[in-house]
Amino acid sequence: METIKYPNISEVEALLSRPAQSLEHLREPALAVIDEVRKNGDNALRSYTQKFDGVSIETFRVSAAEFAEAENLVGEDLKKSISLAAKNIEKFHAAQVSKVEKIETMSGVTCWRKSVGIERVGLYIPGGSAPLFSTVLMLGIPAKIAGCSRIVLCTPPSKSGKIHPAILYAAQLVGVTEIYKVGGIQAIAALTFGTESVPRVDKIFGPGNAYVTAAKQLVSNMGVAIDMPAGPSEVMVLADESCNPAFVAADLLSQAEHGTDSQAVLVTDNENIINAVKLAMYELLQQLARKDIAKISLEKSKLVLVKNAAEMLQVANIYAAEHLIISTKNAEEMAEKVVNAGSVFIGNYSPESAGDYASGTNHALPTAGYARSFSGVSVDSFVRKITFQKLTQEGLKNVGTAVEIMAEAEGLQAHKNAVSLRLI
Repeated sequence: METIKYPNISEVEALLSRPAQSLEHLREPALAVIDEVRKNGDNALRSYTQKFDGVSIETFRVSAAEFAEAENLVGEDLKKSISLAAKNIEKFHAAQVSKVEKIETMSGVTCWRKSVGIERVGLYIPGGSAPLFSTVLMLGIPAKIAGCSRIVLCTPPSKSGKIHPAILYAAQLVGVTEIYKVGGIQAIAALTFGTESVPRVDKIFGPGNAYVTAAKQLVSNMGVAIDMPAGPSEVMVLADESCNPAFVAADLLSQAEHGTDSQAVLVTDNENIINAVKLAMYELLQQLARKDIAKISLEKSKLVLVKNAAEMLQVANIYAAEHLIISTKNAEEMAEKVVNAGSVFIGNYSPESAGDYASGTNHALPTAGYARSFSGVSVDSFVRKITFQKLTQEGLKNVGTAVEIMAEAEGLQAHKNAVSLRLI
């Protein structure tokens, strides 16, 4: 990891730039797959599943028998853990549902807004070296709470034509039973346009590799919405002398093992912390099954020494981390001053892993600095907010003259007439 000492705050954004992730070279191959799926439907899905996943799939939809088999394959301890996580996630997200409030803006003029679930949503769940069954909970639970009438899940099959049993178990637990064995660009295309087997949806959610990310960005211009721009996962840790260096090292490594393009950043006002964390990271790294991935990620990661806590906070708000861990003596006070972050973890006993799995918050978060303008996934991500208004005759009289004057000033005579005719 590169150590940066006492950077000029004006240079922080450049010094902490994310590892370059240009998707331009994937545009043409992704468009070719998308176009083929649009034209040839299931036949294209079968061809690409054979090509990219190395398996021949005749029926894409997961059967009831496969759900039952998966339930038997998941161990009881994992079932209990998934259940605990699901309950916490449901409790946290259920509190996000807003009640309808009718506001009388003036006598006889009533306005209100109602949240309505997006009718058809698609959930993409990666199934490679780390099958993300936790993401099934993070996406499926708020979709159900929001009232989405059709929740379609796509995930790539293994070479034996199976879906990881924990993915199926988690999906069934949260009530998502429409699952299709298709992954990659072809899955995103299928959800966008529909095929003989896979239904078209209105919005697509979920992480994926660079090919999936490129496909999501492309189809967002083809009539379907996506959850947010996505990039490699990242963490920033703010730490002072009150931190536990081993905890900090473990947090940095938990991010680094995600993928070779992940980024982990430590910001501290104490050089001794940097040395202690580096030593602890070396020891912990040797224990990881994914240490080769973590090593490559750490080459792109940073250790930043600043003058004081105020500069630590400045660096955090400039970087806008997906995950921000605050391991300082005044962690709660500092957290209140955070304005750019996907999710904040306060204190020495709040590891990012808790939010990734079971504390209740959502782990689908903005990366690559998009936390400056995007929120993480929530119930709101799965709804549309429709406004309503009802005017009585008295209400129209009260507001009508202002509408007439404004419409006439804009040169929109028909708008004025729509009011004037009612006021005669």
